Amino acid sequence: MSHFTKTIRSISNPETMSEPTEPSSPTRRLTAKLGRVNPFKSSKRSKEDEDEEDIGEDIDDTTVAGGGHSAFDHTRHDLMVSDAIKSFLARQGVLPSKDDPEGLVTLLDQRMVIPPASVFDRSHPLTEYFISSSHNTYLRAHQLYGKSDADAYRTILTAGARCVEIDAWDNPDDPSEPKVTHGYTLVSNVPFREVCEVIRNFVDYETSAGAAAAPILLSLENHCNPNGQLRLVQIMKEVFGDRLLSKAVRDKGHEEQSESDPESHVRLEELGNKIAVIVEYHLPGEIDTSDSSSDSSSDEEEEANKEREEYKARKRETEAAIIIPDLEELGVYAQSVKPGDDSWYAGEGVLRNRPHHHLINISEAGLARHATDDVNTAAIQRHNSKHLMRVFPKGTRISSRNLSPIPFWALGAQILALNWQRFDASMQLNDALFAGTTGYVLKPAHLQHSGGGRLVKTRKRLRLHVAGASDVPVPKGRDSVLKPYVTVSLVQKDGTSLKQSKRKQKTSGYKKHGLRSALAALHSGEESPAETDPIWDETLEWEFEDDELVFLRIFIKSDDSFASNPILAVTAVRVLYVVQREWGFLRMLDLKGHETGCTLLVRFEIEDL
Repeated sequence: MSHFTKTIRSISNPETMSEPTEPSSPTRRLTAKLGRVNPFKSSKRSKEDEDEEDIGEDIDDTTVAGGGHSAFDHTRHDLMVSDAIKSFLARQGVLPSKDDPEGLVTLLDQRMVIPPASVFDRSHPLTEYFISSSHNTYLRAHQLYGKSDADAYRTILTAGARCVEIDAWDNPDDPSEPKVTHGYTLVSNVPFREVCEVIRNFVDYETSAGAAAAPILLSLENHCNPNGQLRLVQIMKEVFGDRLLSKAVRDKGHEEQSESDPESHVRLEELGNKIAVIVEYHLPGEIDTSDSSSDSSSDEEEEANKEREEYKARKRETEAAIIIPDLEELGVYAQSVKPGDDSWYAGEGVLRNRPHHHLINISEAGLARHATDDVNTAAIQRHNSKHLMRVFPKGTRISSRNLSPIPFWALGAQILALNWQRFDASMQLNDALFAGTTGYVLKPAHLQHSGGGRLVKTRKRLRLHVAGASDVPVPKGRDSVLKPYVTVSLVQKDGTSLKQSKRKQKTSGYKKHGLRSALAALHSGEESPAETDPIWDETLEWEFEDDELVFLRIFIKSDDSFASNPILAVTAVRVLYVVQREWGFLRMLDLKGHETGCTLLVRFEIEDL
């Protein structure tokens, strides 16, 4: 964990968030404000508010969150603690007085989210881990006309991804240097060599910094002809050198991942810091598992479907390239297949015409067509306890929106290829699952081969005590007073479906001159805190069935009249990781996954029912 020294600052002028683009005239500014007004808004949060909670904002080179590594970056910015929070801690007996900087530093260093030691166990087969993963890693923004950028790999690996995707294509301008791009679209391209160099440099930096060993998996989608494929192999060997996993880590004759002994699959600890390639293997009768039905909102649905169908039509014109032996050999522990039937899980669960070490590569929609009942779901979980699975977003998610990850983790899928272009709901949950880890998290026991596949759920009660926040970010240009409140969703798999359920609770809105704050000030003898340093002292409560894949998404918002409630700060936690201590701080991020310096003082209580 972090060895930096923390600085505590008193609060005077809150830092602000990124400034939105302003309309170019007073009339247009007025129009923009009126456009946000909703005179029929009820006291309940609107569907628009919930959509905003799910969408997030575009990431950039300073994004730290998404893959759990923000948990390492404990002191990149000073964490803020207001005088009101110090007084609250003194009244609770946590600090001897509000003027106790040493005690406050100790409290800030005591994390409220710590994965249990079992999560870090590296002795299991690779198939028994969730792996922090990225889809179309090279893309910035939109899937059909965004920009390709080799440096996106650095950003996303730094944030914690350990499986990244490379779409490799022949380069007509220079056949010796294949390119990386999203084919049949308006997306720009970058040299394959440049992408490899960025990945190599990241591995070298991590190794020199003494970071815990964690292999990088390259999900290589090949569109090159045989000559282009040979160049891919040559470039990878040239750039990666001995970092590239080019042969089995065990001597020949040692059985690895046989059908009779799935425990013999390579173990995570055996891969060290190697770069391992996932290579395609084309089965007879394989099918396109993407989906043409739209998930878009009504105002973009028609255009999204049109663009997607044009893309698929162009893609069908090109047959899948036959993989040359030199490239196939690099798929040492993962050969990606798109099966045309259900033999991989149905019956005895033996994939027809399978390669060694097969990985099922399937879209969320394709997988949903298989996981239709409890019997099939259990069979898919059994498959995924022995073999790798990669799930990617369905084809209509062209605006880089994401699949809901929890139901697919619950199926035991190791690699969920998420769109990292935005720090949206799915990326917040991904950040929570991999918080403080190397990007590999051991699955719950019932999803491991050795665990027998039986899930024994326990019913639990969770109480989240919310004391207050310090230095709540204020958007630049805001000319109205904040009325901050905390809203929390408990998120988990929705029964037997491949959907997520979320149950919300919220605190009251804070007003500096409100009755509650006035009474609190009278009791403490101190002035009411500013709206950026609210005190709530409220408790939120849930009962739930625990399958170890239960999460909290926590927002600080402002209860604005006649408008949607803006999100000021966010964090997410896996309930399995929360620490039940007297009080502690959660670090709050913005919707780009940046540090804000804002802290939320909370206390967790969990009990079996």
